[in-house]
Amino acid sequence: MGFTTNLVHSDREFGVEHGNLLKPIHPGVTYGYEDAESLARVFQGKEKGYTYGRQVNPTVEALEKKVTGMEDGLASIAFGTGMAAIGTLLFSLLRRGDHLIASQYLFGNSASLFESFGVHGIDVSFVDATNALNVAREVRPETKIVFVETIANPRTQIADLEGIGGVCRESGLLYVVDNTLTSPYLFQPKQVGAGLVVNSLTKYIGGHGNALGGSITEMGQFNWSEYANIYDQYRSGDAAMWGINQIKKKGLRDFGASLSADAAHRLSTGCDTLALRLDRACKNASALASFFNEHASINAVYYPGLPGHPQFERARTHFLHPGAILSFELIDGLDCFEVLNRLQTVVKATHLGDIRTLALPVAHSIFFELGPERRAAMGIKDNLIRVSVGIEDPADLLQDFEQALSRD
Repeated sequence: MGFTTNLVHSDREFGVEHGNLLKPIHPGVTYGYEDAESLARVFQGKEKGYTYGRQVNPTVEALEKKVTGMEDGLASIAFGTGMAAIGTLLFSLLRRGDHLIASQYLFGNSASLFESFGVHGIDVSFVDATNALNVAREVRPETKIVFVETIANPRTQIADLEGIGGVCRESGLLYVVDNTLTSPYLFQPKQVGAGLVVNSLTKYIGGHGNALGGSITEMGQFNWSEYANIYDQYRSGDAAMWGINQIKKKGLRDFGASLSADAAHRLSTGCDTLALRLDRACKNASALASFFNEHASINAVYYPGLPGHPQFERARTHFLHPGAILSFELIDGLDCFEVLNRLQTVVKATHLGDIRTLALPVAHSIFFELGPERRAAMGIKDNLIRVSVGIEDPADLLQDFEQALSRD
């Protein structure tokens, strides 16, 4: 079946109580058993079942199955936020003295988290991931993981996804791809050799700005039997599941960054319309990018769907659509705050992947803490405006930006 057909019928196919079409919200956190032996077998992984709400929940499990299906993976774990997913992944799989290679264009929060791990003994190298050679040059014996995003926020650089996959394969490294800005509808990182895939479910998958969540999906393409950081107690059963089991047992259990049943239900019902929403949002983004590219008040536009984008061909090769996020720099003399404040339909807000179009001043908000030197290295100027494009009628968005950019 097709992408959307699978999504909208997935709960029913997995089995739902009382013939319902949607997995209901299970708010309970504890599960009772008729006999202690059954409880012990579930705890030991010898029998399927539920132990405690910090790790397992039927509503969350239904969402995890949806994410796994969308990514064409083996299994997924859901978390309270996307940042919780990334942090738990690093905590579970890295040890003091290990080395991590990451894109220098990472989202500000992710870069901050990686730097914090650096303080605690994990060496981190930030590289220009648009060229796989930059990653290859940083590989050393203690390197364990390479972490990239599909499309960078906010300048929309696209990592050399296939080339980096080759480097990781040749060097025996775990390749982690954050698929948030594309979602599994536009791109499946499995195609480029990703071992684990991260998604912020809060963004396009949930899509409505009403629930936080994150996920990690095991793709079954990494040889965990040769990964030194798997603890002995998780080296049993199918080796393809060792990594994801350790993340769940060592990470989710110990950190407790659990996704609530209520949030899981909102995200699950939201993701059913992922394809419909992204088709519309990407069409709107393309129209806006073309409009900005010709506007006299704009100096530069960053959108992978424009032929002048450095990774335009890469986007055409890998992605169904070039995404629904873009950014632009104003010409000298125009104040980004004045332009933003004139917007009437577009919402001035952080967040992205919403059904509503959102805009913000990048250097003064989500990248402010990085400081001017780090922003300059990332190509983020003070007059850069990021736009997360929603599903509004395109004529309304074009009219709103036209009047906001007018210097009359």
